[in-house]
Amino acid sequence: MLRVGLTGGIGSGKSEVSRRLADHGAVLIDADVAAREVVVPGSPGLARIAATFGERVLRPDGSLNRERLGEIVFADPGLRAKLNEIVHPLVRAWMQAAERTAVQAAGPPGPIIVHDVPLLAESRGKDAFDLVIVVDVPPGRQVERLVSQRGMAPDQARARMAAQASREQRLAVADIVIDNSGSLDDLDGRVAEVWADLERRAAA
Repeated sequence: MLRVGLTGGIGSGKSEVSRRLADHGAVLIDADVAAREVVVPGSPGLARIAATFGERVLRPDGSLNRERLGEIVFADPGLRAKLNEIVHPLVRAWMQAAERTAVQAAGPPGPIIVHDVPLLAESRGKDAFDLVIVVDVPPGRQVERLVSQRGMAPDQARARMAAQASREQRLAVADIVIDNSGSLDDLDGRVAEVWADLERRAAA
C-alpha cells in the first residue's frame, strides 16, 4: 500500500488532480466528504458544533448551515480553531476507517490511496503519509479562479486564501509538486507522470 497526501490551496485545482488520479486507479479518500459525513443531522459532531456556536448555525431542518458557520469562523481565528478542534479528529477517524476498508478490499500489493486533504499543511502535516503531493498555482491565479469560477469578490477570495496555510508552508511539506497554472491538457500530462511515479513507488 502507498499512502499519499494530496493538498493545495483554495482555487488551485486540487479537485481536478484528485479526479484524474482516481481515473488512473487511485483509491480517493476525500476530507471534504468526510467533513460532511461527520456533521450529518443526529451526529455527535453536529451536536458539538451547535453547542459551541449556537442554534444559529443550524438550518430549520436541523442540518448544518455551512455558509453561516463559515461567516462566523472565517472572521475569527479563535473560533476557527475551536471548530477545527471539533471537526479534525472526527474527519481523521472517518478517513482512517475508509482506508482500512479500501485495504481489505484490495489484493496485493495493496492500493495506492490518495487522501485529499485541503488543510494538510495546517493540520495533519506529512508524517501520516508516505509522500505528499501539493497542487500549486501562483496566488494571483488563485484569486482569478475564485472570482471567475466561484463568484467571489476579490477581497473575499484573498480572505479565504489568508485563512489557509501560505503557499510557502504548503510547498515545504511537498514531496511532489504539480504545477496547475497551465491548461487542462498540461495537467493531464503532469498527472500521468506523477501516477507512473506512484506506481513505481508502490511496486518497490
